[in-house]
Amino acid sequence: MQKVIDLKKLWKNDYFKTLIAVVLIVAIVVGFFFGMQLVLGIAVPVRVVESGSMCVPYDGACDGWLSLDHPFAQTLHKGDIIIIQAVNPADLNANYPNSDIIVYRNPNGVTPIVHRIVEKQEIDSTLYFKTKGDGNGPVKWPAIPNYYDNIPDTKGVPQNLIEGKVILRIPGFGWITLFMRGNSWALPVVIGLIILLLLI
Repeated sequence: MQKVIDLKKLWKNDYFKTLIAVVLIVAIVVGFFFGMQLVLGIAVPVRVVESGSMCVPYDGACDGWLSLDHPFAQTLHKGDIIIIQAVNPADLNANYPNSDIIVYRNPNGVTPIVHRIVEKQEIDSTLYFKTKGDGNGPVKWPAIPNYYDNIPDTKGVPQNLIEGKVILRIPGFGWITLFMRGNSWALPVVIGLIILLLLI
């Protein structure tokens, strides 16, 4: 009986309720992320657009959708959050300009590249994809380095580098992440504010 009374007192404690709320929020966020990984079949299903290469004009204001009759009405802007789904490369739409937007690993850097497919070809049983940003010039294909002799390969992006295709755009919310990355002081300030709110 004493244990039941102690639990009731504990539940009435505001600090205990706050702790439970924080634990539940963290569990929901982590569970949601792992659930997305499982459903979408990709290790990193959520990314932030970091450059203006998909913006028309390139790296411009990019502050609204293009008119619906424009071939790139469904383009991406810097600061957008994108949802990515794993895909069989053979199923990718290469019907440019209405083709799929893909995310592929960059052999020259850490950050993956987000571009639209322009052309698909099969060479020696491997699919290659020529891609470009919607805001880039008329012919700007990626030069993927050959792994053996470091000579740029102009065939396009090999299928083994493709992580997935973009299936959803959430406008603007990625600016928070870009701001945090660009300012070393931002993350400690945010963590400090969260701790302060919890203490209050």
